Amino acid sequence: MAIHHLEPTALWRSFAGLNAVPRPSKKEARIRKFMIDFGQGLGLETLEDAIGNVIIKKPATAGMEDRVTVILQSHLDMVHQKNETTVFDFDQEGIKMRIDGDWVLAEGTTLGADNGIGVAAIMALLQSKEIVHPALEALFTIDEETGMTGAKELDGSLLQGKILLNLDTEDDDELSIGCAGGIDTNTSYSYQETSIHQGWEVLKIKLRGLLGGHSGMDIDKGRGNANKWMARLLWELKQTTPIQLISFDGGSLRNAIPREATCRIAVANSEEAKEKLLQTIAHIKQEYSSIEPEHMFEIESVVSSGDAMSDTDCTKILNTLCAVHNGVFRMSPQIKDLVEASSSLARVIIHEGAFTTQSLQRSSVESTKSEVSMAIRSAFENMGATVEQGGDYPGWEPNRNSSILTVMENLYKELFHEAPHVKACHAGLECGILGKHLPGVEMISFGPNIRAAHSPDEKVQISSVQKFWSYLLETLKHIPQNA
Repeated sequence: MAIHHLEPTALWRSFAGLNAVPRPSKKEARIRKFMIDFGQGLGLETLEDAIGNVIIKKPATAGMEDRVTVILQSHLDMVHQKNETTVFDFDQEGIKMRIDGDWVLAEGTTLGADNGIGVAAIMALLQSKEIVHPALEALFTIDEETGMTGAKELDGSLLQGKILLNLDTEDDDELSIGCAGGIDTNTSYSYQETSIHQGWEVLKIKLRGLLGGHSGMDIDKGRGNANKWMARLLWELKQTTPIQLISFDGGSLRNAIPREATCRIAVANSEEAKEKLLQTIAHIKQEYSSIEPEHMFEIESVVSSGDAMSDTDCTKILNTLCAVHNGVFRMSPQIKDLVEASSSLARVIIHEGAFTTQSLQRSSVESTKSEVSMAIRSAFENMGATVEQGGDYPGWEPNRNSSILTVMENLYKELFHEAPHVKACHAGLECGILGKHLPGVEMISFGPNIRAAHSPDEKVQISSVQKFWSYLLETLKHIPQNA
């Protein structure tokens, strides 16, 4: 495989080995065994805590014994998304990678650079006999993408490090010192079913090809949300044309902006309905022409099957889907260009009498996290839905005065002749949670350029990985001495 010959070879070979192992969130048994075998094979102290996080410890190299012990942290799981036309079994197959110029990407699926590049960098450090470093504690957490379970349940007593380097950000000129917390909102509603009117024609409407992306990092880019677009399409049609809603299936993962949605409706006059649908589609295309140039709507007549929902419930559900907030809720008044709070309507399913949704609210401020989650809860409770909110995790409060930040800022300027961007991000990094288990530990997060994470367009920049690697090695050389 050509990826094995990329520099730094130890990192890329570790990444290829990692990507050969299926590692979906909540199904990490194989990748945990892979990492345990890896650590034990190197003759290093290898531990697993009760929840399944893997810890591998490596002593300092000669002359670095007096430096502060460093925790290197990345998560083992990855988001599994594929294009509709891609035939791929994430539970059984390894990721198929290819090189395109200065980028590595996958064949129609997510790549797993989030957070596989961070894991691979740590593996390369653990394997090396030449790299200078202080004592290292490699922390590989589980289930970051669907609940941060590993971070929440970490046994902090297994770690003694006082500096934590989280290798899980997506811009190589940034040092992250804060992040958003989040909460999941799941809703359910049982609707009344009714038979499809005799003589009515069933139309299948399909939307695909939206950019999607990370519902935190990409939420401010104005990208289309397939669930909101489809709800708008149906709502506008219903204002002038009688319809029966049969089914709706949009989005896939709670933390990804939905790229696709499909629905089935019954109409009395298919030609009239198609004409109205095309009018709304034309408006959407014009509004998003510069952002979503590749999306496609398909409308086709299909054989009718199953029942539809009552007209009352149809109105109630479409009104709610159109009304519920999606996107940026508030920008930070303290930190320039930082999204403070947001919500993403990630999943909508209407099928056989059940209407369910999944959404994720994020905020770097606990009070506005409560406010945005309240807004989403209220919209669904107003229609009579049952609302369950959980998976709550805290944000990470920035510490602009940490010693490791000073070291890394100065090193960045020395190595790359410019200042790094020190900022907080609108993603759910594990640092906020880890800090509760590791009091007093200074934390910072950085990584190479990764684009379109959580989508099949995910890619990582080869030259940026090289930059990230050299920066990581220099940082380890300059870790402060123990007080």
